[in-house]
Amino acid sequence: MRDILVTIIVGGAIPFVLMRPYIGIYLWSWLSYMNPHRFSWGFAYNMPFAAITAGALIVGLLFTKDKNKLPITPITTVWLALLSWITFSTFTAINVDISIVEWERVIKIQLITLFTLILITSKEKLNGLIWVIALSVGFFGIKGGVFVAATAGSFRVWGPPDSFIGGNNEIALALLMVLPFMWYLRSQSSKKWVRYALVIAIMLCILSIISSYSRGAFLASAAVMMMFWMKSNKKLFIGLALAAVATAVLSFMPSHYFERINTIQNYSEDGSAMGRINAWYFAFNLAKDHPLTGGGFGAFTKELFLSYAPNPLKFHDAHSIYFEVLGEQGFVGLFLFLTLWFLVYRACGNIKKQVRDKENMQWAETLASMTQVSLVAYGVGGAFLGLAYFDLPYHIMAICVLCQMFVNRELAKSTGDEKIVPNMSSRYLP
Repeated sequence: MRDILVTIIVGGAIPFVLMRPYIGIYLWSWLSYMNPHRFSWGFAYNMPFAAITAGALIVGLLFTKDKNKLPITPITTVWLALLSWITFSTFTAINVDISIVEWERVIKIQLITLFTLILITSKEKLNGLIWVIALSVGFFGIKGGVFVAATAGSFRVWGPPDSFIGGNNEIALALLMVLPFMWYLRSQSSKKWVRYALVIAIMLCILSIISSYSRGAFLASAAVMMMFWMKSNKKLFIGLALAAVATAVLSFMPSHYFERINTIQNYSEDGSAMGRINAWYFAFNLAKDHPLTGGGFGAFTKELFLSYAPNPLKFHDAHSIYFEVLGEQGFVGLFLFLTLWFLVYRACGNIKKQVRDKENMQWAETLASMTQVSLVAYGVGGAFLGLAYFDLPYHIMAICVLCQMFVNRELAKSTGDEKIVPNMSSRYLP
């Protein structure tokens, strides 16, 4: 029944994607983040729904007139440079055959980011995308929060199987990244019941994050709370509220949760932590031997660990966005990767400065602030997870670029200047 339901939804949406291809961005995001087909047990489980959606999206893009010109900004320039470097390192990889397979998956994700920049042409469509992403990921936090409440936190929360965020650590980080956008959506809703529903959803997601038993998510949660407090206008109220929520949630958790979190202090005695450190040394040693391009995709193998890891028999995945990029794309790739997220964070700060005294554009200030909070979650939590090529951070990059674009348009209208002169030293491709 689930197989049929998902197939009907996707099949029924395809004609709308062809007519209005921006709907394809929504549909693809729903399929990518929520993975509804993974809840089936029949033919739909491995159906290429995302590929079908992308194909319809491309056809619709060819005929639609409702699209942006691709913005060429510092952010998109570095992003395109990173993609070019990833492509170059793929064909110079140690394991070229494996690298090409992974490169194809990454490029498909990046193409959707490109289409997002082109097809999301208004603030309303941007908000629609944020709703889809927040609810698709948040679904697991809401469902998990209810489960945790029913079982007194005795079990871990997991994400959709066979996906980027299937593990407990991964779903916790993804939830932390979408929580700020839930808060943004709450601030933009004029309906009281929607605001209350989003607050409840946020609380359930927080419960799920804690119940993931992820130590990296615990550290990222602390960073997010600090950032959220710093970005708030009512610091005393928000500080007390955050303290109350944290106390209430933690008091609910069983003793073995705190036993696991306390292992952060004694990481040298924890096999998992030492395995990650061993993998990080492996990535650094590999990058020293291949400083420009690294080992390429698929470099984290047992065979290469024998040559580059301090403990060659303790094989471990990268478990860090930074060491994942360093080992696979070299020092050049890591530089481009770090520069990209620095520019996105800085652009959000520029947006806030532009609209600070403009009441009709407070939505942009809130969105920029919450984007920064989400980036901090990714930067801290990603230090312990190999999610360098996960869709969500690149969608967040697109949200920032689009927000800046719409702000520039509104400012141009308010000054009577029809020519848009962006604050990001950008120009636009025809």
